[in-house]
Amino acid sequence: MASEMGYNFVFKVVLIGESGVGKSNLLSRFTKNEFNHDSRTTIGVEFSTRSIQLETVTVKAQIWDTAGLERYRAITSAYYRGAVGALLVYDITKHLTYENVERWLKELYDHADPHIVVMLVGNKCDLTSQRTVPTQEAKDFAESKGLLFMETSALESTNVESAFLEVITEIHKKVSSREVTRGSICAVTLNSPMGPISEAKEERKACCKNL
Repeated sequence: MASEMGYNFVFKVVLIGESGVGKSNLLSRFTKNEFNHDSRTTIGVEFSTRSIQLETVTVKAQIWDTAGLERYRAITSAYYRGAVGALLVYDITKHLTYENVERWLKELYDHADPHIVVMLVGNKCDLTSQRTVPTQEAKDFAESKGLLFMETSALESTNVESAFLEVITEIHKKVSSREVTRGSICAVTLNSPMGPISEAKEERKACCKNL
């Protein structure tokens, strides 16, 4: 049963990828159903939360956004610490953002949980006439790396909900499976309810200190 705070687990999910691919709008679309047309980059680390019902349990998804840090290569291990899911985002109209996916993947695996659930996300699929990254090419790459894959549009809200829900569902499957009974991927339960939130605040401070 869920605790009096209303959820059973906290899952930290990080958004990574080149600057300008739409990570912040994916975050705001999923957590607040908002889209910001102002493309100015903010500096720091931001996160928003949303509670999700999965069968008999309630999951609090804590979604973290680099918020411009990638431009300065100031992302630290504190950003990845505790993450059990990641959306690796590229812009389907800018092939360079796709070419850098492998570098982001290496950085993620260098710092995050080895069992982390990763989805490759081709954002801005509403701009089909400007596409430079073929869907099948990205899908094949994701499959070769063992990643989930989806194309989204934060602007039109296409597949945004589906992408996050698929990642969160896969995390829950791993948490529930016997494969990870040794806890490589650890859901934060609410035996000490304030744990996840206070830890997140500390990580946020740590990230910002390194700017």
